[in-house]
Amino acid sequence: FLYDLSTQELLLQQRASTKITFPNVWTNTCCSHPLHGMDVNEVDAPEDVMDGTVKGVKAAAVRKLEHELGIPVGQLPMDSFKFLTRLHYWAADTVTHGEKSPWGENEVDYVLFVTVLNKDKITIEPHVDEVDDVCWVTKAKLFEMFADKDLLFSPWFRIIANRWMISSGEETGKGGWWDDLDRTMNTNEFCDYESIHRFDPQEEHLGGGGNAGPLFGVGK
Repeated sequence: FLYDLSTQELLLQQRASTKITFPNVWTNTCCSHPLHGMDVNEVDAPEDVMDGTVKGVKAAAVRKLEHELGIPVGQLPMDSFKFLTRLHYWAADTVTHGEKSPWGENEVDYVLFVTVLNKDKITIEPHVDEVDDVCWVTKAKLFEMFADKDLLFSPWFRIIANRWMISSGEETGKGGWWDDLDRTMNTNEFCDYESIHRFDPQEEHLGGGGNAGPLFGVGK
């Protein structure tokens, strides 16, 4: 999740229409997808997670930001990323492929925030096979987009946004991560390295080829 500190805006991408899973959806800036066997190690050990360093995931994020959005390596250094927590979610892509969709996701995600002083300081040249569009949004604009029934959003982004980013603070008493980016980036108040928070998808992403129903009893 990449933010412009001068405007408090978040960079969203719209996944390419040619993608097999979740095409055309608006989502977070980029997903890291760590890989084995890379020149820069992208696999973190348990101790890397527990101390919050997760250099592997951060290296993967830098690689994928260049791959998907054309942000050159070096413009967002690894040490500028903040690891907040992990979540395990699953979702069948029934919106794209119908109620018996053979496609979906079942994965553990690491949530990383990164900020720039001004969006003019970074280069964005999206890869046409990965990204159809990008936009910078305020919280108010994101609320408007969520209310627009003609727009699609990834299930994982909606879970993260509604659970933590723009929460009312009722659950934690601390407000959402987006409410105070300085506190989010420069303290560990919002960090939870021990938990893997588990979520079922929104109702429209239940089912699929395996007729999957709720697994965890928690969803947003």
